[in-house]
Amino acid sequence: MNFFARQFKQIVIAILAITAILVVAFMSTFPQSNWEVYIEKSIFDLPFAVFVAVASLCTALFFGMLYGWFQWSSIKKLEERLDFLVAGKEVVPDEKKLTADFAVIEQKFQQLEQAVAEQKQAARRLVLEKTENQESLIEEMISQERQRLARELHDSVSQQLFAASMMMSAINENRGEANPTETKQLEMVEEMIQQSQLEMRALLLHLRPVPLNGKSLKEGIDGLLLELTQKVPLSIHWTTEEIPMDRGMEDHLFRIIQESISNTLRHAKASRLDVLNVWRDGFVILRISDDGVGFDVEMNKAGSYGLQNMHERAVEIGGTLKIISLPGKGTKLEVKVPLNDAGAGKAAEEGE
Repeated sequence: MNFFARQFKQIVIAILAITAILVVAFMSTFPQSNWEVYIEKSIFDLPFAVFVAVASLCTALFFGMLYGWFQWSSIKKLEERLDFLVAGKEVVPDEKKLTADFAVIEQKFQQLEQAVAEQKQAARRLVLEKTENQESLIEEMISQERQRLARELHDSVSQQLFAASMMMSAINENRGEANPTETKQLEMVEEMIQQSQLEMRALLLHLRPVPLNGKSLKEGIDGLLLELTQKVPLSIHWTTEEIPMDRGMEDHLFRIIQESISNTLRHAKASRLDVLNVWRDGFVILRISDDGVGFDVEMNKAGSYGLQNMHERAVEIGGTLKIISLPGKGTKLEVKVPLNDAGAGKAAEEGE
């Protein structure tokens, strides 16, 4: 039975029920011995039958209007919920229930709202996964391009600078007595080539940072500094200890070392580099110092990406970074990261 047939049936039943109630009430109030008396009797100048019919219709009309208002309010609620769904807004649960006639429609609406919410969540997950995949792809492409540039620079420019440095060194040694001005100029050229080599080493360290690849921090530092001693004209001294710590902390500390050494090679004009990595009094202490030209820390702090990057890495592992430097007095960088016995033991167990 459809909605309208059900409504018509309810109206007819309501009219009959009201008529029966009125007849029974009137007969109970004014009992008569003969039915003809009721038929002939008038109420408000209306025959009894007409009065009962009019009263039944008016009463049915009143309750019908009241019932229709409830039905109309239910339809408006459904319309509002549809507007919310069309607009893509979250449907606010309504404490007021719909009438019984709309119970099936209410269930369908709930199913539709649940399906739309699930589709939204699925779409958001897809967008998030797509964004993460794109970011990973971009990072991978950038890493590959940096590796390619580093290889090309190492295979061409770096080797050419090394060859030019060797040739200039040989020329200066074999010239003997010559024009002092020319000798000074050639020595300056040789010094410029050597400085360019340092710049190139620092650039390669930026473009292709050496990963730990499963090594401990001590092994990574030893390998990096040993390689540098063979390639740069610096007196490098270091002291490292085997400190059990988690991989994330090791990676951040190693990146800080690489960044700091790169800055030293590019800007410090130093002749000595000292690196210390030890565990004392519950702290991992990383200290890097040089005897270079130094700089004004306050002036360079805001605009230096390298300093900011090192500071962020230290903070991410719960440590602090302090830089002390003065023009002409060299530079000292110190990172302290808390690591107690329990933390070290736990890291050691994870490493095993």
